[in-house]
Amino acid sequence: MSDSLRFLMCAPDHYDVDYVINPWMEGNIHKSSRDRAVEQWHHLYHIIKERAIVDLVSPEVGWPDMVFTANAGLILGKNVVLSRFFHKERQGEEPYFQQWFESQGYTVHLLPTDLPFEGAGDALLDREGFCLWAGYGFRSELDSHPYLAKWLDIEVTSLRLMDERFYHLDTCFCPLTDGYLLYYPPAFDAYSNRLIEMRVPSEKRIAVEEADAVKFACNAVNIDKTIILNQISLGLKHKLESTGFTVVETPLTEFLKAGGAAKCLTLRVTEPVRAEVCATIHLESRTIRLEGHLLDSGLINRALDKIVEAGGSFQVLKFDLGEQRQSTSSAEVKVSAPSHDVMEAILSQLIDLGAVNLPEDERDAKLEPVILAGVAPDDFYVTTIYPTEVRLNGEWVRVQNQRMDGAIAIHPQTGIARCKLLRDLEVGERVVVDIQGIRTVRKTESREQRNTQEFSFMSAGVSSERRVELVVEQVAWELRQIRDRAGKVVVTAGPVVIHTGGGEHLSRLIREGYVQALLGGNAIAVHDMEQSMLGTSLGVDMKRGVAVRGGHRHHLKVINHVRRCGSIAQAVEQGIIPSGVMYECVKNNVPFSLAGSIRDDGPLPDTEMDLIKAQQDYARLLEGAEMILMLSSMLHSIGVGNMTAAGVKMVCVDINPAVVTKLSDRGSVESVGVVTDVGLFLSLLVQQLDKLTSRYQTLV
Repeated sequence: MSDSLRFLMCAPDHYDVDYVINPWMEGNIHKSSRDRAVEQWHHLYHIIKERAIVDLVSPEVGWPDMVFTANAGLILGKNVVLSRFFHKERQGEEPYFQQWFESQGYTVHLLPTDLPFEGAGDALLDREGFCLWAGYGFRSELDSHPYLAKWLDIEVTSLRLMDERFYHLDTCFCPLTDGYLLYYPPAFDAYSNRLIEMRVPSEKRIAVEEADAVKFACNAVNIDKTIILNQISLGLKHKLESTGFTVVETPLTEFLKAGGAAKCLTLRVTEPVRAEVCATIHLESRTIRLEGHLLDSGLINRALDKIVEAGGSFQVLKFDLGEQRQSTSSAEVKVSAPSHDVMEAILSQLIDLGAVNLPEDERDAKLEPVILAGVAPDDFYVTTIYPTEVRLNGEWVRVQNQRMDGAIAIHPQTGIARCKLLRDLEVGERVVVDIQGIRTVRKTESREQRNTQEFSFMSAGVSSERRVELVVEQVAWELRQIRDRAGKVVVTAGPVVIHTGGGEHLSRLIREGYVQALLGGNAIAVHDMEQSMLGTSLGVDMKRGVAVRGGHRHHLKVINHVRRCGSIAQAVEQGIIPSGVMYECVKNNVPFSLAGSIRDDGPLPDTEMDLIKAQQDYARLLEGAEMILMLSSMLHSIGVGNMTAAGVKMVCVDINPAVVTKLSDRGSVESVGVVTDVGLFLSLLVQQLDKLTSRYQTLV
């Protein structure tokens, strides 16, 4: 027995599973045997007592989880950080543990009452005493870690827990003597796993499989080269023994029902103190403001969820709720992250929601020069679809040419901020890097604007077949409004439009002035003209729905005819193409752009095979668009979506739900996905436009 090593334990006199505060307790209410629990606890007690001194804290009636003394607090030297329990079911334990620590001469540090931290269950010293591993995500808050670093004067490394079964760090992470680590990697996020791999050499990391993890193999007590735990597989036991450890197994099944095992039942009160170690914390905090209809729009929930999902923590410092239903609300939120990289990822998402730094924390955007044409500086800010402003010389400047997946370049002479593709960056321009001094401008709609406008554009989402008629009605109304005010509608279409019989309906939309530009690839033009010239599409007779003999050659014959004429327009003028989508574009002076790909046959003389030129042409035709109809063309539609700023109404139509979701999930409240046959959609759309025209004529 070591006279210098001490543990604190609490007898299970009042132990039972009385409530559910973790997944292990589910289904185990009052199903634990008191006699068996006492027997198992005493076995563990005597095993530890043979190797160290064991102190006891008195159990108290009404607090069944006091037996898990690991959660009493965190001790280093004569300093104790008392736990602040997350669940009210355990908060009553705090004064009893505080009284015991003070009676033993410890200096007790008290965290703010609303800042959860659950002691040595979520904070584990490496066995050499050089750093503290601190967990967060379920019970302890990230914002507690700076207090630990300050009060204990030690380096703190924050690890984010991801699996609710392993809600405390000590359930899945066990530092061992000589720098070894026993842990379950899937319990942590990718960033935390990288930290672990950086701090612990591969030969010292002992990863356990799920079968051992769920038996709480990592919830072990380590005394020198002895590991005391519930139960492990022979394979893991041999692995530990091969590194010089002796494994002592003792059944703790009754305590597993409450979500604890050997480590949870003990608190090591003698931890090594290193004089050369000093307080270090990698935590970064920023305070942001959100404004708008935060509650009824769900904006505040989305913001807080994004913080947590990205690996951060938050504290709502101030929340001013609008007094009237038309009033906006505002919130000030402190955001914490374990590193600058994680903070940047979090704030990038919050900026997209319209979050801004508080005025006292507002700083100019960071700028770095373009040294090589077409190459941005490292860590450049990647733009979104939302109107963006950057802070330059103390003033907010609107970014021009807003689009997704670009960089913000500042002209050296004019100071104009412009969104540019990487390939267009020029030497001498300065590019915004990091996330400082950036904000997006989001529209604030009142409840009435969202709910009472009869034909307001549909909410973002994906519509099933049950809602197609409603969506068609709304789209038709919008199309009519845009045409009547001489607005601009752009259609991005794939060859499926022709194959499903939608070509005649799209042709009519063009002829009647509902479409001002057409974007697509080589295929839609080829198959449209094949139908016009030969009555087939991909060799299938469009009237009878059967393949015709030699039909597989039809598209090549069409391409050859058009190439002989020199262009689609000349083929129309020469009467080679008598009808169809391309015919209507030419006859009604509707510009079109066909972007080629490596799979294209021919291609047509109008197809632009230079990718960069095709993108530029698409962007030119998209300027001023008020609505975009994306009709069964995933790749071309994705390209169009990336070029389009927020505020442009988008309708994505495809029979494949995955395609629709991918195209419509861009964060814009003015886009909708429709899962249906595109030919049916266009047919219903034309019918609804006829109804609107008839209704209008009746009113006149």
